[in-house]
Amino acid sequence: MTVRLRVDDVMIRERTPSDDETIRNLNDAAFGGTYESRLVDSLRAAGLAVVELVAVHADVLAGHILLGALDVTVGGKPSRALALAPMSVQPSQQRQGIGSALVREALRRAHRQGWEAVIVLGHPDYYPRFGFSAALARPLAAPFSGDAFMALELIPDALKGGAGVATYPSAFGV
Repeated sequence: MTVRLRVDDVMIRERTPSDDETIRNLNDAAFGGTYESRLVDSLRAAGLAVVELVAVHADVLAGHILLGALDVTVGGKPSRALALAPMSVQPSQQRQGIGSALVREALRRAHRQGWEAVIVLGHPDYYPRFGFSAALARPLAAPFSGDAFMALELIPDALKGGAGVATYPSAFGV
């Protein structure tokens, strides 16, 4: 029998350095490899981690999300944008609302900090529930494309104005 968590049973807080080893293990388990954990370490080392949160359930770190600074220009003008990468939840606790709670809180904090847009390469059946749109990302030249490459405007019309470019930092390996 699967027990569904109530999201209010999960505490979301900022990541602390003492969380780092657990976050590495969590990302490796959730994604089945080390790319995401190395990406997190590289984004931190480059000073690009802007919003980084963890979800704690029953005193166990159950989820993690990182929003990192991303160079985006639209119509020749810079846009204050972030890349959502990665977001992970302990495999035994997936599909219980932890990931959704992390995404919502990270987006809320990014908006409060004055960021204009967030870009994600993610599951096209998951991220649209938060307002992400592949159509909004299509005018952006980037190493990614298709329905999994999506954008969300935190400030209305932040990505309007013609063709644009999303330049990913070297940490992404693209």
